[in-house]
Amino acid sequence: MTENRPRMAICYDFDKTLSPDDMQTFTLIPSFGIDKDKFWAETDAFARENSMESNLSWMFMLVRYSRFLGKSLKREYFRAIGAQVELYRGVTDWFARTTAYAAQRGIELEHYIISSGLKEIIEGSAIAKNFKRIYASSYLYTTDGVAEWPAQAINYTNKTQFIFRIAKGFLEEYDERVNDSMPEENLRIPYENIVYIGDSATDIPCMRLVKSKGGYSVGVYDPEKNNRAKVYKLYNDNRLNFYAPADYTERSNLYRYMQQIIDEVAAREQIKSEREILRQPAEAYKMRSMLEKLETGYPEKLTPQEITELQKLEAMIKSRTPGEID
Repeated sequence: MTENRPRMAICYDFDKTLSPDDMQTFTLIPSFGIDKDKFWAETDAFARENSMESNLSWMFMLVRYSRFLGKSLKREYFRAIGAQVELYRGVTDWFARTTAYAAQRGIELEHYIISSGLKEIIEGSAIAKNFKRIYASSYLYTTDGVAEWPAQAINYTNKTQFIFRIAKGFLEEYDERVNDSMPEENLRIPYENIVYIGDSATDIPCMRLVKSKGGYSVGVYDPEKNNRAKVYKLYNDNRLNFYAPADYTERSNLYRYMQQIIDEVAAREQIKSEREILRQPAEAYKMRSMLEKLETGYPEKLTPQEITELQKLEAMIKSRTPGEID
């Protein structure tokens, strides 16, 4: 039923965007009884000493700590932590609300996570079921289900590949077709129908990409702390279309902005549809004119059968060209 409806996507960072906490600092690391400041100092030093990407470093160090402490890092352990992750006000019903609002305007809305956090923790959260895909860092597991090595490490620069995946419809991380050229009209979701919501400088590459392609970037900040310095800077640097407190309730500024974005996408898609209706007979008229020139310009080079076929084609095209044109 939704196959022919225009699509739209909202992509979210997770930590400090949907949740006020940093999942590693406030939930995962304390669950090991590790001092969080000591842990981050060690992982930063380890990354520098080994010319290592910082997310790979902390994921590796966590496995090392688990073995040293005799704790089993299983997927279920991460998901149990995810169930404890605090969310901003209104987040739990935001997805159904925005999806319903978009559907009323003829738009099929999809939700995606693009996060440097741990996928397994996000999968354990109360909102995991709302996402078409969760793109986040993750572990490789042994046959016993124990994390042994980072399988995917997502940072602020490689986040952008997932915008391209979502637009082109090549959603699997291993699908190399994401690098193939694709005409705008063949995109599963046009870039101009993509929204990215984030909170900090680490979201800049995605914000910049989406906004540069006609989509929408939205910056959020903690409504309790009310520190707006980051969003002010991002807005002044032309990275954002909107900024608002991370309040996802029905009467919030953020929801109002999203309604406006959905309305604009719906209006633009309606204009596209109307123009396509107008384009088809105009194209048919163009083809008919070309056939007439061919038929009258080269009659001696055409066989009677070819002339008959051309006349049939011309009649068919004329039937699809309403109005007086002769």
